[in-house]
Amino acid sequence: MMNNVEFMFTKNFNSKVNCSFQRDAASLIAPDAITANKLLDFARYEFDLSELYARKLRKEIYEQKGTFSDVSFLKAIYDQIQKQYTEEHATAAKSTNLGLETAKLTALRTEVSKQIQNYPDFCKTCKPPKKKK
Repeated sequence: MMNNVEFMFTKNFNSKVNCSFQRDAASLIAPDAITANKLLDFARYEFDLSELYARKLRKEIYEQKGTFSDVSFLKAIYDQIQKQYTEEHATAAKSTNLGLETAKLTALRTEVSKQIQNYPDFCKTCKPPKKKK
């Protein structure tokens, strides 16, 4: 929660965009331990993908927020990032059969990990570099 003045003069929203796992809300149902581990690997991929898109959101907010922007500009950015995340997640779920196709999932996880490295300034505790004028 921020008041309007604080929002107007805040540029770095990294600490305000969260990507977290809620253990109490999680469950896993599988017929055997092998399937359970594959589903768990898919859940790890989902978390990595969420972190990637959280960083993308932080970057977009940072780049598009003007000094006198109001909070309404966030909705379009959030909706766009959420749509991209949902599409990529659905594609991964389908192409890996929810992680049961291990080789495909491993390749996707490796790619997401590489992409996360493209956003080193947009982790939750990071401070992006100042824009050059």
